Amino acid sequence: MGRYRIKQLQYKNAKKLGVEIKPSTLKGKKIDVFKKGKKIASIGAIGYGDFATFKQTKGDEFANKRRIAYKKRHQKYRNIKGTNSYYADKILW
Repeated sequence: MGRYRIKQLQYKNAKKLGVEIKPSTLKGKKIDVFKKGKKIASIGAIGYGDFATFKQTKGDEFANKRRIAYKKRHQKYRNIKGTNSYYADKILW
């Protein structure tokens, strides 16, 4: 399995947060998140979907259902700024 291909939507979401993203150098992760050149998070497990991927492969309706399920499942941690969960939620979903 090759490196994860970051989608345009994810670059756009990262820009809104004021961070830069690159394919992860950490085995099993999709994206590394950087702020001012310093790595602050590794997000997205390889082997699991995300909104942009689902949107591309299975369409808007499926992607939206998965987004709702993700946000519900991760509601406890996804709004704690600066955490991996926060960046995963804001960039991948």
